[in-house]
Amino acid sequence: MIATNMVKKAIDDHSETVRQLMDLSDDIVQLGQTLSKRLAKGGKILWMGNGGSAADSQHLAAEIVGRFVKERKGLPSIALTTDTSILTAVGNDYGYEQIFSRQVEALCRPEDVVVGITTSGNSANIVRALELAKEIGAFTVGFTGENGGRIGEFCDAMIRVPSRTTARIQECHILVGHILCECIDAGL
Repeated sequence: MIATNMVKKAIDDHSETVRQLMDLSDDIVQLGQTLSKRLAKGGKILWMGNGGSAADSQHLAAEIVGRFVKERKGLPSIALTTDTSILTAVGNDYGYEQIFSRQVEALCRPEDVVVGITTSGNSANIVRALELAKEIGAFTVGFTGENGGRIGEFCDAMIRVPSRTTARIQECHILVGHILCECIDAGL
């Protein structure tokens, strides 16, 4: 019965963390409106993360370029986690901490939104990229866990999932990302 208890605990923890996201409803709505406005004015959304957060970046960029629910034209969104030639060349030549900031330097404009997804908020490559995006004048967003981490000083908006458990934080990041996609569909 260890397995049954483990499943129940995971589902209970997930449900409680998701329920606590209600406290972030206004922040999520405001962020959705900002994303819609930036896209409508010709901006794009750049996403980045490591590991599972890299996968979330790719997933959310795909929802925006393709479609979420509503049929609409494709919108500009890029996951900075997908080009292995860039990632390996920059990582080799400049170091892993530069893999996202180098792409931000090349691709980011002031009308854009740059989203860093990191459960700890302390991933050095995300911190550097958000710092540079802020200098460029882009709207910067952090998806993180309860503690927020170092990225907070470089973010115009933060989604801090009320948990310290990586799995629960990641589950909520994708939920918030889907809600934002729905806001974008509604805002256009």
